[in-house]
Amino acid sequence: MLIVTRLDRLARSTRDLLNTLAAVTDRKAGFRSLGDTWANSTTPHGRLMLTVLGGLAKFERELIRAHERGSGPRQGERGEARPQTEADAAPEARGAQAPRRRRAGAGNRA
Repeated sequence: MLIVTRLDRLARSTRDLLNTLAAVTDRKAGFRSLGDTWANSTTPHGRLMLTVLGGLAKFERELIRAHERGSGPRQGERGEARPQTEADAAPEARGAQAPRRRRAGAGNRA
């Protein structure tokens, strides 16, 4: 019997988890997690839960990575809009006068 304190201590990806559990099963052993009571490879229900929740954990990690990449300083360089904060609000909404913008071609008139 392979016993771990938490499932994430055993594997970081679904493929790694399933490969490890296959190796444990090939040796006629079982798997249990002390912190995750549903993670029990000795029952069909436990094996199903390990597979499904291992996939969900991978999905969550990928979402976190995508969010971290999307909110970095290079976001503006890629042409992506960043969330607007109160400090970014239009100056007239804060009570200040908006700066006048020059029209194209209105520059050098003689």
